[in-house]
Amino acid sequence: MPLHLFNTLSRKKELFAPIKKGKVGLYTCGPTVYNFAHIGNLRTYLFEDILKRVLIYDKFKVKHVMNITDVGHLTSDADTGEEKMEVASRREGKSAWELAKFYTEAFQKDLTLLNIIPPDVWTKATEYIKEQSALIQKLEKKGFTYWLDDGIYYDTSKFKDYAKLGKLNLEQLKAGARVEQVAGKRNPSDFALWKFSPEGQKRQMEWPSPWGVGFPGWHIECSAMSLAKLGEQFDIHCGGIDHIQVHHTNEIAQTEGATGK
Repeated sequence: MPLHLFNTLSRKKELFAPIKKGKVGLYTCGPTVYNFAHIGNLRTYLFEDILKRVLIYDKFKVKHVMNITDVGHLTSDADTGEEKMEVASRREGKSAWELAKFYTEAFQKDLTLLNIIPPDVWTKATEYIKEQSALIQKLEKKGFTYWLDDGIYYDTSKFKDYAKLGKLNLEQLKAGARVEQVAGKRNPSDFALWKFSPEGQKRQMEWPSPWGVGFPGWHIECSAMSLAKLGEQFDIHCGGIDHIQVHHTNEIAQTEGATGK
């Protein structure tokens, strides 16, 4: 029986046809491991599990990749505030690395309790710093980036179809309407690719880069890891609906901007 899926990009149900016959590349946005997952989070993974089971039932060979965000996710989607892992570290009196391990294992236990099939490949943001740096450099060479005092930013005005997934009206998007603003942003929708460590402060999770010591932005990790494990084009990308207008929109801008595909 033909399989139809709702495509968020087109806002309609479409016949599913994989890029390669009989095979499906599936990327599902995983948790930020600074706390336990709640039931609303887990509802997303339950849906993705049902989707994967249907694909397997329909005789597709599925390669499922899920990321673990263990660095880069700030307390605000606007590239402001502290990093969630650093905040949780102070809250619990443990290192950010210890917390990441603890809450990753707790999340994996939740999946087991819900009888959710684990992904074929787990990817941790902290293990793909080189890939994220290389992707930012590629975007830099193509003219998509600019510097601010606190990091390297993506200029969304340079990406023609930036608004396509979230159906955003960028002309009406006033500063602060969707997210609070970082001083110096060229456009309200611009976002951080690499954040510099605050001057005079050593973070637990920071790395050298061509631009200075710091850490990757939240969005670049998923682009880098999906490219590394599924290639420049794959079939299905899933995640919470709250990611449509910011996180997944930014992923598209990064990946398509870098690959031209």
